[in-house]
Amino acid sequence: MKFKSTIYLLLIALFATSCSNTKYLPKGELLYMGAKLNIEGDSVTKKEKSILETELTSILRPRPNSSILGLRPKLWIYNITKTDKQKGLKHFLNTKFGQAPVYFSKVDLDYNVKLIENRLDNRGYFKGRAYADSTSKNKRATAIYTVRPNFQYKIREVIFPNDSSKLGLAVNEEKETTYFKAGEPYDLDKIKAERDRIDAKLKEKGFFYFGSDYLLAQVDSTVGNHQVDMILKIKNETPTKAKNVYSIGDIYVYPDYSLGNDSLQKSTDSLETYKDLIIVDPNKRFKPDVFDRALQFNKGDIYNRTDHNLSLNRLVNVGTFKFVKNEFLPSDSLNSALDAYYYLTPLPKKSIRVELLGKTNSANYTGSEVNINWTNRNAFRGAEQLTLTAFAGLETQVSGQNGGFNVLRFGGDASLIWPKFVTPFVKFKSVSAFTPKTVATIGFEYQNRSQLYSLNTFRGSFGYLWKENVRKEHSLKLSEITYTNSSNISDLYQRQADSIPSLQRVIDKQLIFGPSYSYTYTTTAETQKKNTFYYKGQADLAGTVTGLFKKGDVLNGDTARIFSVPFSQYFKIENDFRHYIKFGSKSTVASRVIAGFGLPYGNSSQMPFIKQFFIGGTNSLRGFRARSIGPGTSRLVVDENSFLPDQSGDIKLEFNTEYRYDFTSIFKGALFVDAGNIWLLNEDVNKQGAAFSKEFISELAADAGAGVRLDLTFLILRLDLAFPIRQPYLPKGDRWVFDAIKFGDRDWRRENLVFNLAIGYPF
Repeated sequence: MKFKSTIYLLLIALFATSCSNTKYLPKGELLYMGAKLNIEGDSVTKKEKSILETELTSILRPRPNSSILGLRPKLWIYNITKTDKQKGLKHFLNTKFGQAPVYFSKVDLDYNVKLIENRLDNRGYFKGRAYADSTSKNKRATAIYTVRPNFQYKIREVIFPNDSSKLGLAVNEEKETTYFKAGEPYDLDKIKAERDRIDAKLKEKGFFYFGSDYLLAQVDSTVGNHQVDMILKIKNETPTKAKNVYSIGDIYVYPDYSLGNDSLQKSTDSLETYKDLIIVDPNKRFKPDVFDRALQFNKGDIYNRTDHNLSLNRLVNVGTFKFVKNEFLPSDSLNSALDAYYYLTPLPKKSIRVELLGKTNSANYTGSEVNINWTNRNAFRGAEQLTLTAFAGLETQVSGQNGGFNVLRFGGDASLIWPKFVTPFVKFKSVSAFTPKTVATIGFEYQNRSQLYSLNTFRGSFGYLWKENVRKEHSLKLSEITYTNSSNISDLYQRQADSIPSLQRVIDKQLIFGPSYSYTYTTTAETQKKNTFYYKGQADLAGTVTGLFKKGDVLNGDTARIFSVPFSQYFKIENDFRHYIKFGSKSTVASRVIAGFGLPYGNSSQMPFIKQFFIGGTNSLRGFRARSIGPGTSRLVVDENSFLPDQSGDIKLEFNTEYRYDFTSIFKGALFVDAGNIWLLNEDVNKQGAAFSKEFISELAADAGAGVRLDLTFLILRLDLAFPIRQPYLPKGDRWVFDAIKFGDRDWRRENLVFNLAIGYPF
């Protein structure tokens, strides 16, 4: 009863809020409530009426104040916070969360009538008519538009040019793929799209100077029976150069061009000829093959827009040039030929960047890290990028069950990126718009966990990174090597490790090497779409080739070693799928599914600890401490003064759903639910319930929460507050803990509320 009373009071308050908006109106003004369309007549079907109503409503101006369930909270906020001051809380609320009233006096009914009639003509409802009226009550006004469309005209026949000129023949070849289809409605937008389509096709055939404006689409509506003939023509005033096919003449490259100094444009000093290229590089900053790989044109090729754009994109993707521009000019020596000029402004060859980071996580660790990065963007004159990085950081447990287990880490990395495929025997030439890259890395990290142990990790890799297109990306590491050994192992940790094998594996020597591959597909950059997707699949195959020569069978006590260190053999695959659906301009539902599986074999009975799966934390299950859940229904109970070890598994399932709403361009909110767990592939006598079984669904952990995000464009600061709603380590039947939620209880909040502070979105 108390809950119902609260709901009723809230509804009454919201209704009163809605009613109160009109009391702020100036004398003589009415609040504009929007438009109502009445589409009359038998000339349109029920489906056509629905489509027309939606489209015509969208073009009417102005738009009324935004509403939720008939209420206008933004208008109410504007009214109660209105102030003449240019700063302060009221000004902030008024400008960031409020919305000024839309007065009916600002509605131009006659103008909207013209918009409606014009749109009817554009959609083939020729000579349709619209009439405007209005109604008002209680200081509110609504515009009413009566629309009487004529019968919609349909296309009867499509006629393309049939002359024998090069241009006429080229245009005629496009009739098979035309957007105009017999029987479909006349549509002005489709006419514009058809002209642009043909123009783009002609650009692929060498008609460099042609433009869509040289095409004329005539409409013959006299053929009767509400039909039209579409007649496509080439305008008589089309200039001669627009009718010619052009080939590529000389190709000039200026790799040391300055935007502030155009003197290099026509300079022919220090010319170097390389294949079909003429390179003007007096200081010999770059090897000529850098440009030969990027530029897709050869002398004598027919001009086409694909190679034009491909060349520019590849030059940009080299990563060495700040600005890239080009132009095509008529050749002085060849008829119907274009000389190509590429002007490249290099980035500074060397740069250094220092980053100071502050971070916190749900394991109660807070700390800072400093990174120093030195980059040479043209290390060996082939646009190679050499990067040296040094880092150091300290994280301290400031609160929680356990304290004093701080983490000190430092190390360095070196990476070298070639803007091409580097192979010993075979040369590969990519035709993608993105420059392929060969990447070699080597690094070292020292990590000291005070009162526990220290780890020394050496790593190196060599592989390739390439993009098929803007959606598809591949990464293949032919070899990835990781070697880890431990030192400074404390008695506290060793006592625990003696009884818990998984803890011992953390400090055991580990040698991991083998190929890995990942594939990424994403449409998230296509912001105009309602539904977008992201998928990343990864596969690791460790120790396979070596296992052919050094066979191990750890289950039978036969362990193969390299330099006295057992090497790991396993197969691991992980899939990350995300879906984003927009509900209007401000609301989005984002969802993610992660599924991973690891299989040790041969020389390994378990996967290496650093390659196992973990769950929980700021970007995972936000209602649980990082790496604290699982495996399965197991729960490691430790002494109050001891440390909480990371939990790991061979199998992982995770589900996340988040509703995001943009209150302003900067301030955004979210409601979310997370679920998931990790499991071991085989039973572990020290972890009852840790193995994966057919009851895995009943062993999922779950949490719920809310968050706010400050989107400063260059930085997204995220604050999420979450709590468990399902705890898999509880007995069956008691795992849902809704009845235990007590927001008003201090002890419950301390034990269950998890605060996450992070940079960026969780997914």
